Amino acid sequence: MLAAEALPHMLRKNSAITNCSYIFSFARSLATGTSFINGAAESSKSKGVPNDDYFATIHHVSNIVRRDIYMERTLNKMNISSLVNSELVYRVIRNCNSFGVECFRFFNWARTNHPTYDPTTLEFEELVKVLARTSHWETMWKVVHTMKSQGIPITPPVVSFVIEQYAKRGLIDKAVKLFNGLKNLNCQQTTEVYNSLLFSLCYVKNFQGAYALVRRMIRKGNAPDKRTYSVLVNAWCSAGKMREAQDFLEEMSKKGYNPPIRGRDLLIDGLLNAGYLEAAKGLVRRMTKDSFVPDVSTFNSLVEALCKSGEIDFCIDLFNDVCELNFSPNMETYKTMILATSKAGKVHEALRILHRSIEEGNKPFPSLYAPILKAYFRRGQFDDALSLFADMKVKGHAPNRPIYTMLVKLCCRGGRFVEAANYLVEMTESKLLPMSKCFDMVSDGLKNCGRHDLARRVEQLEISVRGI
Repeated sequence: MLAAEALPHMLRKNSAITNCSYIFSFARSLATGTSFINGAAESSKSKGVPNDDYFATIHHVSNIVRRDIYMERTLNKMNISSLVNSELVYRVIRNCNSFGVECFRFFNWARTNHPTYDPTTLEFEELVKVLARTSHWETMWKVVHTMKSQGIPITPPVVSFVIEQYAKRGLIDKAVKLFNGLKNLNCQQTTEVYNSLLFSLCYVKNFQGAYALVRRMIRKGNAPDKRTYSVLVNAWCSAGKMREAQDFLEEMSKKGYNPPIRGRDLLIDGLLNAGYLEAAKGLVRRMTKDSFVPDVSTFNSLVEALCKSGEIDFCIDLFNDVCELNFSPNMETYKTMILATSKAGKVHEALRILHRSIEEGNKPFPSLYAPILKAYFRRGQFDDALSLFADMKVKGHAPNRPIYTMLVKLCCRGGRFVEAANYLVEMTESKLLPMSKCFDMVSDGLKNCGRHDLARRVEQLEISVRGI
């Protein structure tokens, strides 16, 4: 079997061409074609066991497609015809999604040199997406016409992707032309496709056209979904047109098309995405004064943005206000709040939020405790940190390897080497293998403070655990 670490070096020097015998030995060392197609792929899917030969083949062929100028000649010399199937072609194209022309050449090689290989919709659509992503429009349309001639339909998700790629490159006219010509491709103008064109029009600041498209969408019987509202509201907020966004939401509501989430939440998300943090704060203040609470995902986005800008006090006050209005935080809310308050040195607030989570019946994960433990250690409150960790083992989930590793490091930095040694013992008793540097830190620290007997025990523990 070819060594994995030798593969990139071999390809960099283009030995895929000059040292063909080496490649032949690689291909021969793989599983046979029958065992690969019938066995490796099926076993990797049904049993969940990765097949080394399968992934080695994908990796090797992908590197050839990306780097070899004489791709077809090299692939022919590899003599892997029996291994070429739909799954291999799809995975190689997906791995090389930044190399449009190269993927097209590989796809043509697979089709022309392997009569038994019959391309499926999956490979065609992935190739269309790769060519659109790399702006090879002419080649992309050749593939689309091939699909049409073979009776393979192009699906709305692929059309939506192509429309958005046109828009991102400023080719809005081509995006509109594709949308209008979908009947010729036997593809329906679904809500997903409408949303993509809506995104494209908003991307080039054509708000009038976007609004007209929404009206047409409703007229044709396509109900707007969450993304329809989000795209328009985000675009208007980005352009500083909050009044237009509000008017749009009110008009849609009057017509009976209420968004899946409330209009105020959409406005807050739009303002946050546009970077208008103060406006978002003002809107939330008005909501809480009127006894309304934001959606939990909207609240999480707002808190994250506020924490990044350093407005921790406002976050704490807002969290307290919405909780009084029967707001139900999720674990992401608690994680964001605890991390922000702990980093700001407000450990008491972090503990209060943590205890609230426990009182609501949640069993906190170690990741909720970790920021508070770090804050205690930074302030030199070692006893409080160790006490909190003991409390965590009772009320929370069992400590994992990262939390133990963090504790060992922090104890060593604070000169608490005996406690660090005890945590190493706890890890081994819990079947968690400590890292070698943890053993080294603890044993070196114990030796420096004169505890040579304990240092020897730590070294013996490492030997027994690793079976050296």
